[in-house]
Amino acid sequence: MQTLLQVYFRMPIFFRLLSSVLLLMMFFGISIHILEPEHFPTIFDGIWWAFVTGSTVGYGDYVPLSSSGRLVAILLILAGGGLVTFYMATISAGTIKHERDLSKGLVKYRGKDHIILVGWNERTKQLMEMIVERDMRKQIVLIDHTMNNLPYQKHQLHFVRGSAFEDETLEKANLKQAKYAVVTADPSKKELQADQATILTAVAIKGNNPEITLITEILTKDQIKNASRAGADSIIRSNDFMSTLIFHELFRHKPVKPFELLIQVLADQQFHQFPLPEELDDKTFLQCADYYAVSEQLLIGIMRDEQMLVNPSFSTKLQRGDTLIVLSSLHE
Repeated sequence: MQTLLQVYFRMPIFFRLLSSVLLLMMFFGISIHILEPEHFPTIFDGIWWAFVTGSTVGYGDYVPLSSSGRLVAILLILAGGGLVTFYMATISAGTIKHERDLSKGLVKYRGKDHIILVGWNERTKQLMEMIVERDMRKQIVLIDHTMNNLPYQKHQLHFVRGSAFEDETLEKANLKQAKYAVVTADPSKKELQADQATILTAVAIKGNNPEITLITEILTKDQIKNASRAGADSIIRSNDFMSTLIFHELFRHKPVKPFELLIQVLADQQFHQFPLPEELDDKTFLQCADYYAVSEQLLIGIMRDEQMLVNPSFSTKLQRGDTLIVLSSLHE
């Protein structure tokens, strides 16, 4: 008996109340069947009457006629009605609390193969919108310590409030079952401080899940090696990227606008890397470009000896070990 009571009180309150309601209705249903077997021929009939009466629905299909039966009905209305009402109120309050905790980032994420975004800023917001608009069917978990609640509601977004370099926060984001993690630079900090925070977060993420694909944003060149040492699989050098774009905007040939052109290309196309097919060994770059053009893909360069050759001479001979850089539609 003591063990059953211990199990009962360790159960969540929803299950405790539900089991209490079931036991109470079964007790009154069996009691009315014993007291008035002619009016309640089966135990199920008695339980049905107990639920209908206790929930104050009152269909009237079964009615106790004896004094003892009516006394049982009075006790059922007093005890059962209050318990059922309390049970429904608890469910409603629990649902509201769960929604409030979701908005505040207090609920643990239970899914897997999701994307973890660290930091709520314009970059992560646009990235999330692109994933949703292109119907990538990826669940996103956002980790941020600056917001008290999430103002941006999307069914694919789960918010976890906290610092991404803390194990408790990463566990709440279910990092060990995540597929990707993206750490963006904190715009509220100076560049060096932002990079240090990014590297610390990268160490924490890779320490908890060495298999995850980690993408980090680094602002200063000196910290690129440290980000690599921390385990980043891909390092986005946003300052280098923006400086190059500004340079092209300064010295562009009208009417071409490099920034708009590149954004449009990246929005609709995707880069791929393929090992050189055997049939293209010792072929020219032009012949390889024609090979991929048949499948509506654009060969733009090659990787050779850890060097990237973009738009090489058409007469350049490809050799075994080269990696081809191909641009193709995002939906292919």
